[in-house]
Amino acid sequence: MVTASAPGKVYLFGEHAVVYGEPAVPCAIERRAQVTASRRDSGLRVHAGDLTIDGFTVEYEGGASERPDVDIEDSLVEAGIGYVNEAIEQARDATDAPDAGFDVTVDSEIPLGAGLGSSAAVTVAAIDAATRELGVELSPEEIADRAYRVEHSVQDGQASRADTFCSAMGGAVRVEGDDCRTIEAPDLPFVIGYDGGAGDTGALVAGVRNLREEYEFAADTVEAIGDVVRRGEAALWAARDAGATGAKLTGAGGGGCIVALDDTPETTSALNYTPGCEDTFRAELDTEGVRPEE
Repeated sequence: MVTASAPGKVYLFGEHAVVYGEPAVPCAIERRAQVTASRRDSGLRVHAGDLTIDGFTVEYEGGASERPDVDIEDSLVEAGIGYVNEAIEQARDATDAPDAGFDVTVDSEIPLGAGLGSSAAVTVAAIDAATRELGVELSPEEIADRAYRVEHSVQDGQASRADTFCSAMGGAVRVEGDDCRTIEAPDLPFVIGYDGGAGDTGALVAGVRNLREEYEFAADTVEAIGDVVRRGEAALWAARDAGATGAKLTGAGGGGCIVALDDTPETTSALNYTPGCEDTFRAELDTEGVRPEE
């Protein structure tokens, strides 16, 4: 039995446009998904709990065709099952053990569908736990690459490398197409407000793609986001000693989270009294990516 964990993330700049090769700067946060993998004779059995703020439990055996009996949107459940199934397939491929069976347990501090990278964190941790259980230790870079393949498959080819690379490596990263690298970051006092909703990343990304293909202004907007990222990188690091703060949405949208930079209690207090904000929490920059747990 092996347990691994990986962090969630927030975007400082660049969600959506990163899918089209524009740059993005996501940062890992100190909220983690933990996956335990135990070898069994054959097949796959998954127990998943605490994947939302309120928490729910999923148990299923077999493939993604089986639909667990839980009160949550079908698309989110199917995607969640898909991430775990595909992560295990990547672990089997990496270890040359195509018939390896697993019992997998997932526990996460990261709300599902909230724009905080829950799927990437679960995928990264699952690959690490399953390969270690089979006696193979992959580098964070290889885990990131294999986790990207999982998201690319589950999201019908519409994923970028940003979430999975950030979760595997930790800290702040810059992703532009296949160019992925870690970058130096100052202390980032994140305050996150969560509205209790869960967006379908695949559907939201597909909606943006449709707009981009249909309307010229939407394509121009995607390019403009890339320009904002490039300017924002320089502005953020130049202003880090000047007490600069800000707030934005993070993730694909459609409900979920906002992220603010503030080392005082004022933002937390304001969000706590904001209608529609179900939860508020601090999540400092997590400089450590995927790791085994004792």
